[in-house]
Amino acid sequence: MKWLDQLNRAVDYIEANLEGEIGYDKAAQIACCSTFHFRRMFSYIAGVSLSEYIRRRKMTRAAFELQSSSARVIDLALKYGYDSPTAFNRAFKSVHGLSPQKAKAENTVLKSFLPITFKIQIKGDVDMNYRILSKPAFNIIGVKRHYDMNVEENFKDVPMFWQQTYSQIPRILAQNNQEPNALLGVSTCMNGQDFDYYIAVASDQTPEADFTVYTVPECTWAVFECVGPMPNAIQSLQKRILTEWLPASGYEYADAPDIEVYFEGDQMADDYVCEVWLPVVKR
Repeated sequence: MKWLDQLNRAVDYIEANLEGEIGYDKAAQIACCSTFHFRRMFSYIAGVSLSEYIRRRKMTRAAFELQSSSARVIDLALKYGYDSPTAFNRAFKSVHGLSPQKAKAENTVLKSFLPITFKIQIKGDVDMNYRILSKPAFNIIGVKRHYDMNVEENFKDVPMFWQQTYSQIPRILAQNNQEPNALLGVSTCMNGQDFDYYIAVASDQTPEADFTVYTVPECTWAVFECVGPMPNAIQSLQKRILTEWLPASGYEYADAPDIEVYFEGDQMADDYVCEVWLPVVKR
């Protein structure tokens, strides 16, 4: 699969530059997607964030050198891109559970994280109902919060944002006068390091003073039906879309927001239905 080859070439680029500067933008360019979407896909598929993967690989290499050579900690810190031995020590300990100095001793147990190779297993054991939707640009009105790109933390922080916004939702819904007639969760791509998340509705009205307007660009979306209690059902579906559907679909990520569409109903019910809109473009 071409898409899979692109991901693996991006990993090859990372491996070739562990001792130099690793550009997230460059890796995303090799993977033929935006930096935001590359980091998100990497975390979903690899089960670890891109930054954590790079740290583990650097510290694996550094541990080998500490035990097999006379390399000094300060030299390794500079070699693997750390500004100071203190920062290097902190990273090393976070991976191996001990300091670089202790790693030099014989019979010391260290961890080894091997390079990732992406191989997608298309399970197909649970249906994913979807349709392809092309939609012109439209405005959304609501509230937003800014996040650093960290999928594991985002899975916890975004639901908390929804809880904190609960009292404002009736006012947000009152602004809805366009399709889709529902409450939206919109992740807008920033520079690959961070993103804005909106709780909003589609609208061409003048927003209330404390609301924000964002224009969703014209795009094609793969729209997936999601059934089950929130937020687990939608988070699970998002992972399955990227690890099972996207590699075999003939599509790749487009440079546009991800959208969650929440219809009326009991979001904690087993039969609650919502949608995930994935921005796509034909390969």
